[in-house]
Amino acid sequence: MEKKEEKWGIAYIYSSPNNTIIHITDITGAETIARVSAGMMTDKDREGGMPFPAMLAAKKAGEEALAKGITGVHIRVRGPGGTKGKTPGAGAQPAIRALARVGLKIGLIEDTTPIPHGKMRAKGGRRGRRV
Repeated sequence: MEKKEEKWGIAYIYSSPNNTIIHITDITGAETIARVSAGMMTDKDREGGMPFPAMLAAKKAGEEALAKGITGVHIRVRGPGGTKGKTPGAGAQPAIRALARVGLKIGLIEDTTPIPHGKMRAKGGRRGRRV
C-alpha cells in the first residue's frame, strides 16, 4: 500500500470580539492558500464575532485548503492583545473545531497573542475617552 504524501500548512486564526479571520498559508507562511473572515459569512455587522459565522468561515477556508492539496495544519490562535483583551474572541474555538471536521489533520496549536512587556500607551488621549 502506497502512503499518500502529506502537505502541511499553517492556519492563523485571529479572533476579536467583532470578527474572526482564518488565514491558511503554506508551511513557510509566505504563500496564502485561503483567507476568509466571519464577517464575509453574514450580512449583519454585529454577528461578525459570533461562533456560528466563524465556524462557517473556517469550514470554507478548510475546504479551499483541501482542494489545493493541504492535508494538515498547525494552528496559531491570536487575540487582539496589546492594550486590548488578551483572550481570543468567541469564534476561535468553533473555528478550530470546524477545521478538524472538514478533514484537515491538526498539528500544533499555539497562542500568538501579542503581550506588551513594560507599558504600552492606551488610545484615547491624556484624559481618556470622554463620553
